[in-house]
Amino acid sequence: MIKKPNRAAARIKRHRRIRNKISGTAQQPRLAVFRSNQHMYAQLIDDTAHNTIAAASTMESEIASKLSSTSNVEAAQAVGEAIAKKALEKGITEAVFDRGGYIYHGKVKALAEAAREAGLQF
Repeated sequence: MIKKPNRAAARIKRHRRIRNKISGTAQQPRLAVFRSNQHMYAQLIDDTAHNTIAAASTMESEIASKLSSTSNVEAAQAVGEAIAKKALEKGITEAVFDRGGYIYHGKVKALAEAAREAGLQF
């Protein structure tokens, strides 16, 4: 009998492989993306100091109030713009993108492209 791991376990395994290769610093933090069924989250993380520099999500009232749904591509774009804006306010222009084990497609891709358009480089 073939045992197939569930999707969440497979994503976590992919994310661990990714995390072995990338790491964020204070000058070039890691842009970590998490996607749930109802919300999108993005964090800029300094892995050397184990510190979150900035975070944005659709849970924030200023982002959620502008959206009709917090779980679609438009919501991901809003989170990407917000995290890039917060990064630029703190003087961060470059980041390392951590897709969190998700496929670079749809919401994850929309968040990344919106952050790039807003001025964050990765």
